[in-house]
Amino acid sequence: MTDTVHADRVSALLAGVPTGLWIDGASRPSEAGAQFDVRDPATGEVLTTVADATVADATAALDSASAVGKAWATTAPRERSLILRRAWELVVERTEDFALLMTIEMGKTLAESRGEVAYGAEFLRWFSEEAVRIGGRTATAPSGNGRILVTKEPVGPCLAITPWNFPLAMGTRKIGPALAAGCTMIVKPAEDTPLTMLLLAQVFADAGLPAGVLSVLPTMSAPTVVASLMTDSRLRKVSFTGSTGVGKKLIEQSADQVLRTSMELGGNAPFIVFDDADIDAAVDGAMAAKMRNGGEACTAANRILVHNPVRERFTAALSARIAAGVVGPGYADGTTLGPLINARQRDSVASLVGEAVDAGARVHTGGAPVDGPGYFYAPTVIDDVPAGARILTEEIFGPVAVITGFDTEDEAIERANDTEYGLAAYFYTTSLDRALRVSSALESGMVGVNRGVISDPAAPFGGVKQSGLGSEGGSEGIEEYLNTKYIALTP
Repeated sequence: MTDTVHADRVSALLAGVPTGLWIDGASRPSEAGAQFDVRDPATGEVLTTVADATVADATAALDSASAVGKAWATTAPRERSLILRRAWELVVERTEDFALLMTIEMGKTLAESRGEVAYGAEFLRWFSEEAVRIGGRTATAPSGNGRILVTKEPVGPCLAITPWNFPLAMGTRKIGPALAAGCTMIVKPAEDTPLTMLLLAQVFADAGLPAGVLSVLPTMSAPTVVASLMTDSRLRKVSFTGSTGVGKKLIEQSADQVLRTSMELGGNAPFIVFDDADIDAAVDGAMAAKMRNGGEACTAANRILVHNPVRERFTAALSARIAAGVVGPGYADGTTLGPLINARQRDSVASLVGEAVDAGARVHTGGAPVDGPGYFYAPTVIDDVPAGARILTEEIFGPVAVITGFDTEDEAIERANDTEYGLAAYFYTTSLDRALRVSSALESGMVGVNRGVISDPAAPFGGVKQSGLGSEGGSEGIEEYLNTKYIALTP
């Protein structure tokens, strides 16, 4: 598209996006009148400014959530279901608006953004269906002295803290089950990407969600604002997606009020290619698992482990595919890889690659930032990375494929599990026995067998070890927002 057409589309889109705080069903300025800039990572230029929430604003949002909490909790499940269903329909209708908005504030290509709209919207449809299936049970007490009645009730006001890499889906994955369960929710979106969540709040209002049930608080003072909410006795749950370091701090803070917590934290996903794998399929899977979202995903393949007999062939094929990537603004025709989110992330990727190369790693393609405006890094493949390199132990969060070899299945499993994380793992094989054996041996909350993309709204998403607590999505997702109550009935 031409620069003029793009500028006109962006201008028209931004004119319809709320830029205030979303509290009590409406957009409003911060009590302090403060604002902050939202920038296009492809150019570094300011897109717009949004209201900057303070502690007073957070209190106002929780006041609103608490005031309508009982009414929303007792709203008929079918009504909650229909509101979520209407929200799903409206998001799908506005696919192009949401896609362009995510592309200009986060950087991913329009094709990737459209994919996220489809994926993120599906959580609203899925949980609209789960809203009317909240169960319980009844049984005769084994002693015969009465009946056991077990019911499910909403936990109460919730706080969701969402990341910048999937601005829509990480919100709908939390909002969907919370509203389905009958909880009110305050969302604190990432400061890099608040616009998508503000537009979603408007969509929910258009879908008929009562004022106060959902609030959105963009802020540049996240630690202070979040702490003020988590020390308020009215808040009953916090759900966070982000780094393990921040997650640990939130878990500590949650202890004072004994808050329910859901934590989807960091990852260091292994991608294993065995010598019996379909190599062409494995390369396709590696492209999806590594390059999806420009590598800025907690499920991204961080360590590609390849059986040495097929390592040279696999590396050559993957390098050719990655080298063919077209770097540019996500909204430009032909672009396959957009910018990283900001200069800090670009410099972090450059530092990890630079240290590995200095220690002896070999660059097959890429290996450096791209000159010009914006925060671009060339699609990269490196191998011969020495053990202990930071790039093998830390999340890369960028378009860098790191390949190492192995000789035996046991070695591959041991190295795959040699991490404090356990979110996602992938492997390719044509052997059913090996598929079952390796799936069981991998210390990971999610495993993709001959698949490079595993996220599904109908499946539980979550990790083990320091990758988090709880599950999002699937029938398990709504349980995170429900308390279990036991009622003892005498005959």
